[in-house]
Amino acid sequence: MTDAPLLPESDLPELRWCSASLEGVGAIVVIYSPEDDTIRAASLAQATGEEPEVAAIGRVLEKLMDQLEALAPATAAREMKPLPADRGRVAEAVAAYAAGSHAALDELPVVQPGSAYRQDVWAAMREIPAGETVSYAELAQMAGRPLAHRAAASACANNLVAFAVPCHRVIRADGGLGGYGFGGIETKRALLAREGLHLTR
Repeated sequence: MTDAPLLPESDLPELRWCSASLEGVGAIVVIYSPEDDTIRAASLAQATGEEPEVAAIGRVLEKLMDQLEALAPATAAREMKPLPADRGRVAEAVAAYAAGSHAALDELPVVQPGSAYRQDVWAAMREIPAGETVSYAELAQMAGRPLAHRAAASACANNLVAFAVPCHRVIRADGGLGGYGFGGIETKRALLAREGLHLTR
């Protein structure tokens, strides 16, 4: 995220995390601030080989925390170890999403650092309903800069909050899936299939 502004330490409060298994895909992992139920980062944990899912979740948590700390150097001097939470508004929404309620994360606030245009793109992505897709060009138009296709694609690639900012619903204009930084194209295809879209390209 080369154009992301640095965050003061106060912008990274005490954190919690929760997770839920997405059948056949992996486990959604969400880091959030409990005082305002704001999602700070989210990703997908996928076990490899005989690795247990809990180990994959731990690996993803470490990566997400590294990304958050890189954007807020003042936090590097302290250990930020998010504590697990299995109840509360965010945990309940994550569990509901994993159970098939695709809009369960829509009402939760999201904060991630990025330029003003990236904020516009991420906000536009949150308007894409489950079960629908838009092209990168259409996303650029939704964000107010119709010619900024590549900038819109870059915002997708630099999204730190999977699922709540559903970059998996953005595809190429020719119907191809494009890339997906949270597990690759087949994961993107599987997430869309969960929402009723079965794309073969």
